[in-house]
Amino acid sequence: MDMMGGQTICVVIPARNEEAHIYKVLETLPEFVDYAVVIDDGSTDATHKIASTASSPAKVTVLQTRGMGVGAAIDIGHQHLLKTIQQPFVSVVMAGDGQMNPKDFAAIVQPILNNEADHVKGNRMSTLADIEQMPRQRRRASRILGWLTTLASGRVTSDPQCGYTATSSNLLEHWDWERSWRGYGYPNYWLIHLSSQGWRVQDVRVKAVYGSEQSGIKPVRFFASVGRMMTIEHHRRAFKHLFGSVWMMLSFLFYITGYGFGIYTIQKPVALLGLPLCWWMAHRLDRLAMRRLIGGRTKI
Repeated sequence: MDMMGGQTICVVIPARNEEAHIYKVLETLPEFVDYAVVIDDGSTDATHKIASTASSPAKVTVLQTRGMGVGAAIDIGHQHLLKTIQQPFVSVVMAGDGQMNPKDFAAIVQPILNNEADHVKGNRMSTLADIEQMPRQRRRASRILGWLTTLASGRVTSDPQCGYTATSSNLLEHWDWERSWRGYGYPNYWLIHLSSQGWRVQDVRVKAVYGSEQSGIKPVRFFASVGRMMTIEHHRRAFKHLFGSVWMMLSFLFYITGYGFGIYTIQKPVALLGLPLCWWMAHRLDRLAMRRLIGGRTKI
C-alpha cells in the first residue's frame, strides 16, 4: 500500500439514490487514495450494485444503512475507518453526487499531512469567480449560513455548507460520536464543536461541480432545524468557556447588557441603539476567546 506523506488516505462517500453519479465519483478518485467507504444510506435505486462493481484506484467497501441521514452516514464511515485502518490516516468526505472535484483532493489533505491543521474544509466562495458560478439561491443561503455559523462557532466561516472536508485520525479518535449531529447541518455542528474544543481548522479553495443532481433540502425546514441547533450549540459553547476565559466573561457581560438596552427601549426608544453595539462587541470578544483557545492572535 502506498502512503501519502506517511499517512493512509481514505475517503468517506455518503450516497442516497446516486446511481447516476457514484460510478464516476469512485472511478475518478486520485491514485493516492487507499480506501473508499461508500455508505449507501437507504437507496432505492442501483447505487449499491454500481458502487460494489465500480472500477476505482482505491479499495472500495460499501456499507448499507436505512435512511439515517447524511450526518449519521458520514459518522458511520469515519467510525468504520477507525476500526479497520491503522493510524495515522486522513479521512476525506466526498458526496456521492459528483459535486466535488477530485482535482482538489490533494489540496484538501495537504494541510493535515503538513501538520498545519486537524480539519480542512473546502471553500467554494474564495474568489468572485467562484461565487458567481454558484447558483444564486445557494449563494444567498451560503452567505446567510456563513454569517450564522460565524456567530455560533466564534470563528470566521464563509462557506460552512461545503462538505468537502479532510480530518485527521487523531481528531476522529477524540470525537464524541454519541452527540454528533445526524442530518443536514452536519458541517455547521462540526465547526461549532471544533472551535469549542480548540482544533485547528483551515480553509482550502475548491471548485464545485454543478450538474443534474437535485438537492433534497427543504429550505424552510432546514433553516428552522439548523438554526435551532446552532443557537443551542452556540450557548453551550459559550457557557462551557465562560469561567475559563476573561474574554468570554466580557463577551457575556456585553451580551447581557444588550438585552438590558432592549428592555429599556420600552421606556426610551433611543436605547435601542445600544443593543446592536453591545452584541457586536460580545461577538468580537467571543471570537477573540476562541482564537486564544487555539493559540491564535489576540487582536479583535
